[in-house]
Amino acid sequence: MKNRLRELRSARGWTQEELGRRLGVSRQAVIALESDKHDPSLDLAYRIAALFGEPVEAIFENPHA
Repeated sequence: MKNRLRELRSARGWTQEELGRRLGVSRQAVIALESDKHDPSLDLAYRIAALFGEPVEAIFENPHA
């Protein structure tokens, strides 16, 4: 699933490890999300959206739209 995670993280100056800590996931999970190798669970997608203060739809591309 295409997403803006790397862009949002970089804009805040966070490392992948720091983002992982803030979300409660591993650095490897962040890498997989940023490289579109893993789709987040619904819970994780909402945690990411809340962390960045944006709606889920502004971060993740809907492949069915």
